[in-house]
Amino acid sequence: MPSRIFGKVVSISETGDAITDLAHGQLADIPQSDQTSIECGGHTTLGIFPLDHDQPEMTYVAVLGSSGCLELSLIGDSAAKFLGLKVNDEVTIKW
Repeated sequence: MPSRIFGKVVSISETGDAITDLAHGQLADIPQSDQTSIECGGHTTLGIFPLDHDQPEMTYVAVLGSSGCLELSLIGDSAAKFLGLKVNDEVTIKW
């Protein structure tokens, strides 16, 4: 049975990233590879990336953000506008 952790979107950044309430410390023991899925607002991405990742434009990613929490981002665009992510959306991480 997979392990899970739940959180929620607590704010949207100026660039449209969804900032969650899942602090980096809470994610320390979770695999950051593509065996980990992150679901929010009906959209899923695989893996947790560092802030200095090199993913291509228009890729939906989960990032260990500068906020100190997990952030859901659409590279080069607004995840909030393009994917419809909003404050209080549930976030589910499975591995």
